[in-house]
Amino acid sequence: MLSIPFSSHQIDLIVIGGSAGGIQAMSELLEGLPANLSAAVTLVLHMPPNRPSLLPDLFGRRCKLPVKEAEDKEPIMPGTVYLASPDYHLLIEPERRFALSCDEPLNFSRPSIDMLFESAAMAYRTAVLGIVLSGANSDGAAGLTAIRSAGGLGWVQLPSEAQAAAMPIAAIDRAGADSVLTLGKMTELLASAHTAAKETNA
Repeated sequence: MLSIPFSSHQIDLIVIGGSAGGIQAMSELLEGLPANLSAAVTLVLHMPPNRPSLLPDLFGRRCKLPVKEAEDKEPIMPGTVYLASPDYHLLIEPERRFALSCDEPLNFSRPSIDMLFESAAMAYRTAVLGIVLSGANSDGAAGLTAIRSAGGLGWVQLPSEAQAAAMPIAAIDRAGADSVLTLGKMTELLASAHTAAKETNA
């Protein structure tokens, strides 16, 4: 269960990172999101840099929310799923707009999960939920540490369920987690927490 219920801990942004095995994990997670989700969702998935991303179409077919690639200086809107573009770091500015960066890869990756998570922690503080999914390196561990240090929530996919367990294990070892969950439990909690928050605010 959530250590801090959404009904008393407003979440405005959900940031999700993954690498090897991440497409399948993100697809399952996105498919379970409710159509009336009030938070924005932002995804970083390690991808080959020199080809167009097919992920907006792939995820858009399975998700009840609109799915698009984030654009530089674009305001972050609730109820929308944003994807990092190939070969660009995706950052969040204090004004809660996106910024794209061509800075050097971090952890051999561009886009970097850590850079998204760390900038989200600065912009959203307690109102962000970070989720680390399947992957074969340690990207995301430092970013999840920043989110939890700022008072936000951190979830990690159950390592034994992940196609590649290295990323979830690194996140747990370095950042800890408010919850270590299967994908099914994550979608269940997001849907029920969202409903509970709506009922509380009604």
